[in-house]
Amino acid sequence: MMTTLLIARHGNTFEVNDILRRVGKTDLPLVNSGLAQGRMLGNYLKNHDLTPDYIFTSELLRTKQTAEQAQSVLGTNLPVNTLTIFNEIDYGVDENQPESIVKERLGEKALMDWDKNAIVPNGWFFDSHKCIDNWFEFAKQIEKNYSGKIILVVTSNGIARFSPYLTGDFNSFSQKYKIKISTGGLCVFTKDSTLDFWKCFGWNIKS
Repeated sequence: MMTTLLIARHGNTFEVNDILRRVGKTDLPLVNSGLAQGRMLGNYLKNHDLTPDYIFTSELLRTKQTAEQAQSVLGTNLPVNTLTIFNEIDYGVDENQPESIVKERLGEKALMDWDKNAIVPNGWFFDSHKCIDNWFEFAKQIEKNYSGKIILVVTSNGIARFSPYLTGDFNSFSQKYKIKISTGGLCVFTKDSTLDFWKCFGWNIKS
């Protein structure tokens, strides 16, 4: 039995000319381009026979809105199940600060380590080991309760980048792919019930 896990990053919360800020737990809504990305996600899922049977998001508005926009194109009306494990991380002293200030405080190397190797910078309030455990537990539960189904998770970049641990070889994965996912980006995992780990068949797909 094959179970499919779709992981999407929410759409844009800033427009092109806005000052970009490091937003984690801050609950921003989607801007117009972000709403459009949600619809594009739905269109991609529809065109590739990936209409979900179940949908999970974080508690943050931007993830719920992305799921809602996707469903508006899919023509589905599934309940959106919110889970705290998918809430974006708390950037601590850098939360909601302009990216220029964050870069000045942390330096390029710390940000590069975060985007390439998922090494959490000092000053952020986040337990990466707990996040990894959460992904494994969630994957275990959906395989148990929704075997053979398609499950969509809409979350944020800080959380989604740890999902490749499900493959059993994060180091090789992070060498092959950029683990930072674009807004509106989609990742596709499948799990054969006879195997121990998940396989990734698409990472950061631009819908």
